[in-house]
Amino acid sequence: MARLIAASRRDVEVQPYPLIVFILVPLLALGLQSFVSLHFQRFDILDLPLLVTIYFAITRRNPIAGTLAGGIIGIAQDALTRQPLGIFGICKSIIGYLAASLGVRIDTESHVTRALLTFGFVFLHSGMYWVLVRRLLAQPYAWSWVHELIRGVINTVVAVVLFALLDLAKRKEY
Repeated sequence: MARLIAASRRDVEVQPYPLIVFILVPLLALGLQSFVSLHFQRFDILDLPLLVTIYFAITRRNPIAGTLAGGIIGIAQDALTRQPLGIFGICKSIIGYLAASLGVRIDTESHVTRALLTFGFVFLHSGMYWVLVRRLLAQPYAWSWVHELIRGVINTVVAVVLFALLDLAKRKEY
C-alpha cells in the first residue's frame, strides 16, 4: 500500500517543475542581467540571478540543491561580469543554502513571507559581497545604507511578481 503520510514537510510541499524551467529561467536571468546592465548602468540595482536562486531554493527546500544552484548561477554571473571569479558564486551559494534551509522550516507559499525573506536575503547578499570585496580582496568598495535599502525594496517588488509568474510553471499533479 502506498504511503499516505509524508516523512517530512519538505516531502509534502515540494512541487516539481519541468526540467526546461530549471535550465531556461536561470539562463534567461543571467543573459538579461548581463546584457541590460552593459547598456543601462542603473539596472545593476536589480539582481535577477539572485532572485532566481532564492526562488528555486525556497521552493525546492533542499539545502544541497540550493547551494549548488546558487554556486553555479553565481559563477556564471561572475564569468559574465568584470567581477573576480567566485565572488558572486560564494554569495549566492550561501544564500541558496540559507533559503532552502528556511524553506524547510517555514511556510514559503505566502507572498508576504517570500517578500520578507527576499528583502533579507538581498540585504545579506550585499553585506557578504561587501565583506568579500573589501576585506578578502582588499579592494575599495563603498557601502551606502540608503542605496542598499532601495536595492532591497526594488528587488523585493520585482521578486513578488517574478515568483508569482514562476509559480505558474509548477506541474499540476492530480
